Amino acid sequence: MIPSQAFTIATRIINQLIRDRRTMVLIVVVPLVVMTLIGLSFPEGTVLDYIAPALLATMALFFSFLLTGISFLRERSQGTMERLMASPVSRLDIVVGYLFGFFIFALLQTLIVVLFTIYALDVTYQGDLWQIFIFQIVIITAAVNLGIFISTFARNEFQMVQFIPLIIFPQIFLCGVIWPVEQMPNYLQWLSKILPLTYGVDGLRDIMLAGKSLLDVGFELAVLVGFAVVISIIAAFTLRRGAAG
Repeated sequence: MIPSQAFTIATRIINQLIRDRRTMVLIVVVPLVVMTLIGLSFPEGTVLDYIAPALLATMALFFSFLLTGISFLRERSQGTMERLMASPVSRLDIVVGYLFGFFIFALLQTLIVVLFTIYALDVTYQGDLWQIFIFQIVIITAAVNLGIFISTFARNEFQMVQFIPLIIFPQIFLCGVIWPVEQMPNYLQWLSKILPLTYGVDGLRDIMLAGKSLLDVGFELAVLVGFAVVISIIAAFTLRRGAAG
């Protein structure tokens, strides 16, 4: 059952971000610029076809985490979070509400990245496009929850940005985007198994390169969904401490 006040909170977040025209422009433009530069860096189509799934998973995680973390932190710095915590609204209402609110814009960015990569950069893929979208939705759900959770430990935007090298970069290096996981030392291979991006990259590769279905990547989906649920529960428990700054 969805918490009763979650949609009210989500609606406020959505309306607030829509009124921020500069943020909306950046949400649309930044992914296009980044993917254009990446596409121009790989003139050979076969190379781009191979790395496209890993790039899509990485961009979904990175942009969703950054958007959510900074926006959630701004809510705290403006005192909105303290007012919510002082109201009868439960912490679960708050977490789910912010999840829905930020999810809409994370989904918008992801759709832009996927469609631009496939049609503008002319990336060839094997699986169904709708299954790619569904898998990406699971990734951004996990990323949004992760952004909410991590932002509770930052007191300002500078501190939040510093979490990017700590939280995102290790996943990029260890998930197989840059170097095959199988060729890494054993201890790094074990570490990669606890990182959500590893399962995002593996699942999208199976869909886009091998033409597998969502049922075939059920294990990767289950891990990402489980991560999203667990991290959202942890975020709810740590929310009071985070709101206090």
